[in-house]
Amino acid sequence: MKWLKNLLARLYAAYALILFICTMLIMLLPMWLVSLLPSPRNIRYFMALGRGWMHVYMPLIFCPVRRKGMEHFKSKEPYIIVCNHNSMMDIPTTAYAIPAGNKSLGKKEMEKTPIFGIMYKVGTVLVDRTSPESRKRSIQEMKEVLQEGVHMLLYPEGTRNKTDEPLKFFYDGAFTLSIETGKPILPAVIFNTRRILPPGKIFYALPHAIDIHFLPPVYPDGLTLADTESLKERVFKTMWEHIEQHR
Repeated sequence: MKWLKNLLARLYAAYALILFICTMLIMLLPMWLVSLLPSPRNIRYFMALGRGWMHVYMPLIFCPVRRKGMEHFKSKEPYIIVCNHNSMMDIPTTAYAIPAGNKSLGKKEMEKTPIFGIMYKVGTVLVDRTSPESRKRSIQEMKEVLQEGVHMLLYPEGTRNKTDEPLKFFYDGAFTLSIETGKPILPAVIFNTRRILPPGKIFYALPHAIDIHFLPPVYPDGLTLADTESLKERVFKTMWEHIEQHR
């Protein structure tokens, strides 16, 4: 029966990809038009359209998103949302779940992707990780995003977690940003996206419900850059324990 499961998984992957492309083409024009608005209205309307898109797309591919902890979002307060990263399905999940305008940090080379790159660069602070100048500029851009009242979504693991551990090592960026701006960290934990796109398999996907839990915010009040490591460890421990308790 393994061959049948592989066949169905590849047929499902084709269905999900074709549906993504078709719906993306429908959304491209309105999302491009709102991107021309002045900041921060452009990203707020852009992400509102993106949420609407994902609220249609995710059920159609039989991957409903279930949210917990929405009460932790306070009106008009921007957060640095830090999220675990298990698969590419984390991106549509966060687009679905985060209830307001937000930008993420992403690879600059992705803006060259045909059609999708147009949307990608609107909702993303672009960075060339091989360039110190680009990394420095991206930090300033993230600060400007937060100053405009827009959330920043960061994956502190840097890359997808393909290990058996709940989390990989966290980088300092999100926590330094929190201390320098005074903006709180809002931890978020996603479950089951690795079941949809298992690591190591090519063009293979299986439908599954997704859970995303938003945890209480962590405020950097009174902290200095010397406390970056302790802030990082506090958030890491909180997310690790939550994953262990709920997976």
